[in-house]
Amino acid sequence: MERVNSKRVKGITAEFVKVEELMQNQPSGYAVIIDRISQDVPFYRAYLKNAAATGTAVINNPFWWSADEKFFNNILAEQVGVPVPKTVLLPSKDHPDDTSSESFSNLKFPMEWEAMLDYLGGFPAFMKPHAGGGWKSVYPVDNWARCSKPTTRLANWS
Repeated sequence: MERVNSKRVKGITAEFVKVEELMQNQPSGYAVIIDRISQDVPFYRAYLKNAAATGTAVINNPFWWSADEKFFNNILAEQVGVPVPKTVLLPSKDHPDDTSSESFSNLKFPMEWEAMLDYLGGFPAFMKPHAGGGWKSVYPVDNWARCSKPTTRLANWS
């Protein structure tokens, strides 16, 4: 970053990516992202796939790990006009293996829970794992007290 910024090229700056609330099919705001961590953090991998699908050039392909997961499938469906429930991806409660709190230093905290719920259209909603199927580990959420289940995906299915 220091080297890029030291060149002082008009219109180009380098900075750490600020990872905020991740709502499907919404642009990241970055023209280019160089990925150095998504191999260890599934949440970041999903973030980068959404960024790539909405116009960001991502260096280090986040798709080679897993292209078939619910959040990305929703992004693709929405882009081709297939109606899908609005979805917000949440980071996992526990650190993935081979990561530390430093791996998440660019993750916004606290996240704007009210804004995410407004985006979904309010309660009721469902908390679901970001991958998998068969309605395993799916929890209905009809108030804030029910939001304490560990998850990586919150969707409004109403």
